Amino acid sequence: MEILSNLLVIFTKPELILLVGIGTFAGVYIGVIPGISGTMAVSLLVSFTFGWSTYSALAVMVGVYIGVVYGSARPAILLNIPGGPSAVATGFDGYPLAKKGLAGVAMGLTAIQSFIGTVLGVIGLATLAPLVSQIALKFHSVDYLMLAFMGLMMVGSIGSGLSIRKGIIGGAIGLVLGCVGIDPQTAVKRFTFNIVYLNSGVDFIVAMVGLFGASEALIQLSELNLRIVKQNVSKIVPPWKEVLKYLPLTIRSAIIGFLVGVLPGAGGDIAALLSYDIAKRTVKKPKVPFGEGAFEGIIAPETANSSLIGGAFIPMLCLGIPGDGITAVMISALTIHGLQPGPNLMRTTPELFWVIVLFLCISSVFLLVFGLTGIKLFTKLIEIPKGILMPIILILSVIGSFAIRNSLYDIFWMFGFGIIGFFLKRFKYPIAPVVLGIILSYLFETNYRRGVLLQGSVMGMFGSVFTSFISMLLFIFIIFLFVSQSNIFRKLTKSGDKAAKAPHVID
Repeated sequence: MEILSNLLVIFTKPELILLVGIGTFAGVYIGVIPGISGTMAVSLLVSFTFGWSTYSALAVMVGVYIGVVYGSARPAILLNIPGGPSAVATGFDGYPLAKKGLAGVAMGLTAIQSFIGTVLGVIGLATLAPLVSQIALKFHSVDYLMLAFMGLMMVGSIGSGLSIRKGIIGGAIGLVLGCVGIDPQTAVKRFTFNIVYLNSGVDFIVAMVGLFGASEALIQLSELNLRIVKQNVSKIVPPWKEVLKYLPLTIRSAIIGFLVGVLPGAGGDIAALLSYDIAKRTVKKPKVPFGEGAFEGIIAPETANSSLIGGAFIPMLCLGIPGDGITAVMISALTIHGLQPGPNLMRTTPELFWVIVLFLCISSVFLLVFGLTGIKLFTKLIEIPKGILMPIILILSVIGSFAIRNSLYDIFWMFGFGIIGFFLKRFKYPIAPVVLGIILSYLFETNYRRGVLLQGSVMGMFGSVFTSFISMLLFIFIIFLFVSQSNIFRKLTKSGDKAAKAPHVID
């Protein structure tokens, strides 16, 4: 009864529902701009909503959070330029669909999957928050190290049909670039060449904007004679029969996204890429191969990065630890409003927890409405002549890169990555592993060092894997990922499929 009374508080204040809707609408269209991340948008809201009530400020922030995650998928589908890191995997199959004239269907499907993923994540938040937060506390440095290693193992399979060797080379380039700057533990300068402006390192969002945005613009400008693909927008909402057909994949991806969200600092990019990789391994014989316009290739990442939202609120509310960048900003917003997220918050103001849950539910409904509108207008972007559209993309890339840290040098970095990306694409090297390497570099290095320090030696750190149930599970999963990429495993699974299809003979 107490929970119900806490939920009804929202409906006594209709302006809160309006604020959630405004935030969601703004988030959808903020997410379209490359480089303008959800973290940045919510950070600006903290100062803007300083004088507001706590509920009003949270209503807008939650709406922007959910809207921006979905919104960043639209440019990934239309232009192969992710609006944010969580949409990198969506472009692998979303952009090929757009090149086939199916951008409208792809964006409609992402809206539905984002809605379902958000709802499933919220259900997990409402039912499992205390239990899952306690499990998250049991993750040690060696567990995070193995998560980073699992991410690095994905470089061989996210290249969309390109060779594993090229994927590994791209990942290695990303790892090296992630080491540029001052060492966070020893303060030693690495790969800076005595250039002061390299001390702060490489921002992976700048790298993403350059590698995907600027490089794609350069590629398109060099091929202005390509035929413009007319988009079929007569059918935007896929049949519910098709949605139900992919329900097992949706549930798997939602669980992956939710669990990644619970882990502090993991983020939607890792959730989406991990979900995409697992979908690619587990979906047998899709109608269209992954990387060439498979619907499964947009269902998995979009469901995962949306379900992550519910998971990311668990460590924030229950432990006072941010699940990702946006919840880190929300912690500061709650602190400004006189609240301290953590166990005491759950005891002293339990109504706040249920208000956030309801905000997430309302925002998911608004997301479905706004996600299915404006698609016909957006698909016109891909039909704009390249000589006009690509310079606009370059301008947006410049604005997005500068806005991250208000640094002119980030613009130079962005163009540098754009040129690197241009040549990588020309020589058929995948771009995503480079970004993945930069993202995972800090997670891998920091937890490796921490594990060695805690256990006293490298061997001691690896030995600790067999003393924890969580570590053992992750280790077994890594072995499975490694074996599944071998030729022997592929031959065995193919022979198994053939045997299953063979007619049974009754003696």
